[in-house]
Amino acid sequence: METTFFTPDNTPALIVLAGIFLMLTMGITLLLFFFFSKKKIMQKELEKKDIELQHSKELLVATIATQEKERKRIAQDLHDDISSKLNVVSLNCHLLSIQGVEAEKQGEILGSIIELSSKALENSRRIAHNLFPPVFDKFGLHAAIEELCSEFNSLGNVAVDYKSNINFDNAHKERHMHIFRILQELLNNSIRHGKATKMSILFENEEGRTVCHYKDNGKGFDVNAIKQQAGLGMKNIQSRIDHLKGNLSTESIKGHGTTTIFSF
Repeated sequence: METTFFTPDNTPALIVLAGIFLMLTMGITLLLFFFFSKKKIMQKELEKKDIELQHSKELLVATIATQEKERKRIAQDLHDDISSKLNVVSLNCHLLSIQGVEAEKQGEILGSIIELSSKALENSRRIAHNLFPPVFDKFGLHAAIEELCSEFNSLGNVAVDYKSNINFDNAHKERHMHIFRILQELLNNSIRHGKATKMSILFENEEGRTVCHYKDNGKGFDVNAIKQQAGLGMKNIQSRIDHLKGNLSTESIKGHGTTTIFSF
C-alpha cells in the first residue's frame, strides 16, 4: 500500500510547516541584512573617524608650525630691531665714558643714544602689540578690531571699512582672540597675496549665530586649488574656526576679489 504525504488530512500541518519555514527564511534574511548593513555603517563611521583624525592632525601640525614661525619672527624682530639698537647704544655709552671726547662729539653720541633708544622702545611696543594688543585686554574685541583697521588704514593705500551689529561680551575674551587673529590673517592675506586696496568687515546676528562677512577687492584666486594647497595661514584660520565650533566658506573669482564668511 502506497503512503502519500500530501493528503487532505495533512494539509493544515503542511501549511503550518511551510509558514514556519518561510518565517525562518525571512528571519535569517533579515538578520543577514542587518548584520551586513551594520557592518557597512560601522565601516563608514570608521572611515569618517579616520578622516576627522587626519584632519585634526593636519590642523595640529599647521598650528604648531604657525607658532614656530611666529616665534622665529619674534626672535628675528628682537634681534634685528631691539638687540642691534641696544648694542649700538651700549657702544655709544662706552664712548662717552672715555676721557677726552670733544663736547661736539659728545652731543652727537647723546643724540644717537636718544634716537636709538626711542626706536627700540617703539619697536618693543610694536612687538608686544602683535603678541597681545593692550586695547583688546582693556576694551575688548570691538575696540581691538577698530584699532587693527586703523593701523591698516594708516598705510595710505589701503582702506578698511568695519561695522558691527553685535555687542561682544567681554567675558569671552579667549574666544574673541581667535576672531581677532582670524581677521588679522585675512587682512594680511588680502594685502600680501591679493594685492587688495579695499576690505570690509561686517558682523551680524543670523538665526542666533554671529556671522562675519569679510570682503576684499583683490586679484582673487582659484578656491579649489587653494583648498588642495592650503598654506599655514589658511590652516591656522581653519584651526581657529574649529576651536570656535564654527563654519567657514570662501568664494573668489580671479580679478573680482574674495569673500569669506565665518560663523560661530
